[in-house]
Amino acid sequence: MSVRLALVQTNTGIDPRMEAVHLPAQIAKAAADGAQIVFTPEMSGLLDRDRARAASHIAHEADDVVLSAVREAAARHGVWVQLGSLALKGAGEKFVNRGFLIAPDGNITARYAKIHLFDVALGSESWRESAAYDAGDTAVLAQTPWGGLGLTICYDLRFPALHRALAEAGAAMLAVPAAFTRPTGAAHWHVLLRARAIETGCWVIAAAQSGIHQDGRATYGHSLVVSPWGEVTLDMGEAPGIGLVDIDLGQVAAARAKVPALDHARPFRLERA
Repeated sequence: MSVRLALVQTNTGIDPRMEAVHLPAQIAKAAADGAQIVFTPEMSGLLDRDRARAASHIAHEADDVVLSAVREAAARHGVWVQLGSLALKGAGEKFVNRGFLIAPDGNITARYAKIHLFDVALGSESWRESAAYDAGDTAVLAQTPWGGLGLTICYDLRFPALHRALAEAGAAMLAVPAAFTRPTGAAHWHVLLRARAIETGCWVIAAAQSGIHQDGRATYGHSLVVSPWGEVTLDMGEAPGIGLVDIDLGQVAAARAKVPALDHARPFRLERA
């Protein structure tokens, strides 16, 4: 079974109203080129490290202008959309980093809140996602006409147990929308995505932010699609735009038959010598 994917590589700014125009236009172009499912990056509606300014634009899910516009675009063009993630108001004082799977009728069929928050120091850059966001606690396997789609977000990429659990639950594809920094992207992006594909025997689909953003940050780009055998079948480089690729879901079973690592995992105990 084959499916045509579209990845939207963006340079998201600080005003969601602009993205509510841009993303539907990209979805329309992708659909016109035959895409059956469109993937967008992490923080597709707003990317702003000035948290006070960002707070004035962050809404509850029901009121988010980008989510509403993308749902309308999915229905208008009859395509599935994996909306990588949006910054949304949560249940308490903090926000939530939440991704969505949207069906061709515009309905939301799955939601996923980022489990692993990016709290790191990278030389001159320091990031404390947990200062503004609450972490999720539930892995989500979404259903598509082509098989199970495991939902993850950005920093989740560094936690193989999450991806293995999704594969064992039935994922044939793993979505890894991201806004990777340039230092970590150059060092780790390709190798981690290839590793997650090889370990799980899944297609890995990673739509990414790219370029210098309005808030001053720089993201790595290189939206990727990686086969279950670990081959990079799409690398979008650094320019924003749309990448199209046809994938064969039959490669999932073929890769797992060659190296059935999911079946060979065994419990073990740790001994400190």
